[in-house]
Amino acid sequence: MRRGERKLTHPDLGVLTSRLLLAVQEELFDTLARQGFPDLRPLHGAVLAYLDPEGTRATDIARRSGQHKQVVGKVLDELEALGYVTRHPDPCDRRAKLVMPTERGLDQMVQADAIMAAIEQRNAERVGCDGFGEFKRLFGRITENQRAWRGDLPSE
Repeated sequence: MRRGERKLTHPDLGVLTSRLLLAVQEELFDTLARQGFPDLRPLHGAVLAYLDPEGTRATDIARRSGQHKQVVGKVLDELEALGYVTRHPDPCDRRAKLVMPTERGLDQMVQADAIMAAIEQRNAERVGCDGFGEFKRLFGRITENQRAWRGDLPSE
């Protein structure tokens, strides 16, 4: 091993999380491409995963996903050009825009939900339903704890 290299016999949380995300994204977007959505990329998932069928404000997508508003805006521009979403005035607040999935967007959402359910089912069968349920519960807790890290910092 060269100087400055680390041996990763037990990958840390960031490495494991990244491996899981990339593996899930690869299967999801490869399967979506075969089902008629070859123009979608993993970055589009940062918006599509948080889009409600009845519409969602871009600021809510940014908050839910943890992405910057500018990133969400750029992805929305791409998805709109590809025909997955449209933007309309929010009937509750005319100053705001509501991002609405198109028919193609709704179809993609249904397909993506089915693909994710199959991925989860396959993993539950491999490690056991109880174990997989506990994994998701703990992973969710760890995720929330990590997202709150700024609140855990001691004040200076």
